[in-house]
Amino acid sequence: DHYVVDGGKARIVLTPLVTPAEVMENLPMLDLLWRTCFRWKLWPRQVTGDTTYGTTENIVAIEDAGIHAYVPLPDFDRRTSVFGKGEFVYDANHDAYQCPGGELLPFRKHKHPERVRVYQAPAATCNACPLKPQCTASAKGRQVKRSFDEAYLDRVRGYHPSEAYQKAMRKRQVWVEPLFAEAKLWHGLSRFRLRGLPKVNMEALLIAAG
Repeated sequence: DHYVVDGGKARIVLTPLVTPAEVMENLPMLDLLWRTCFRWKLWPRQVTGDTTYGTTENIVAIEDAGIHAYVPLPDFDRRTSVFGKGEFVYDANHDAYQCPGGELLPFRKHKHPERVRVYQAPAATCNACPLKPQCTASAKGRQVKRSFDEAYLDRVRGYHPSEAYQKAMRKRQVWVEPLFAEAKLWHGLSRFRLRGLPKVNMEALLIAAG
């Protein structure tokens, strides 16, 4: 069950939607946003969601619409023991990344299916580097990938330290998340009574209205 909730203390559910379990959580986000804008004649200054919704596709579409995407970005750096991408500094003038050891990783190739540019250090440079055990196990040199839409991701990262972003995330935590618990505990949403998408969407709409 998905909810679009307004930013006020009344916590009004503007749009509910039930999707099959195999539909990823982030996929309906844009449809929900555009329907809410159309149905209620609203144009929000910002959209707030958790990390699940922080996909590149969602961010690009929201930012292109002139709306701030207040979403955390996945932090893959903490999932590995080697240097993460955040340890590498992008040099726009040379279109290259500088590694923690001070060496440059020049542009190597495009990966269009992934929509990324690949930057790779020379194998000889990496193999001679004393920091290699902390950086990569590859004998071909360390790679860093940069999204085609990295400028949008950098813009969203720039929101994170701001008070407006911090306030939006606090509001979401105390004004939005509890609505699902209330629906389950007080309105029977822990289990749908009906079957079939049209019927469970009707049920979700009635519960949201309540």
